[in-house]
Amino acid sequence: MIEDRLAGAVEAILFASGGAVSLDALAGSLGTDRRGARAIADGLAERYEVENRGIKIIVLGDAYQMCTSPDYFPYIELLGKAAKKRQLTQAVTETLAIVAYKQPVTKTEIENIRGVDADHTVKKLLEYGLVAELGRADAPGRPVLFGTTEEFLRAFGISSLAGLPELPETESAESGEEP
Repeated sequence: MIEDRLAGAVEAILFASGGAVSLDALAGSLGTDRRGARAIADGLAERYEVENRGIKIIVLGDAYQMCTSPDYFPYIELLGKAAKKRQLTQAVTETLAIVAYKQPVTKTEIENIRGVDADHTVKKLLEYGLVAELGRADAPGRPVLFGTTEEFLRAFGISSLAGLPELPETESAESGEEP
């Protein structure tokens, strides 16, 4: 009975916040430790998933957020209340992949990898909230360092950067044997 009440409390907290809520904040609100808060939030998220609910609870690093299940986007879109999904161009996607795997990374490093100017693509990623400025590099000119954001994790349905797929080995990283 108490566990159901605490699950209801987690549901109310996540709904009311409208954003990600840290595990520490959940634990503090529930009057429990981190392990207990995690068990309740994970249990609620699993229940939503099993019941194929219209909302879901996602894990973003060490935080939880309630959001609409992507399976139901077409229904929301019909009401005209959902924002159009962004279509990322190939150039923007390539730049985002570089930032995700190499972060923190400067614009110059991105340009060296892609071989083209990255001004436009980096501006688009900043505009979409998928990357953010993390600080400045300790190098001449103190260039801006970029990294991914919580919105990036949300958009790609992963809870942390550890959820990124492994990169395939390149030929230069192989033992040097001919195929």
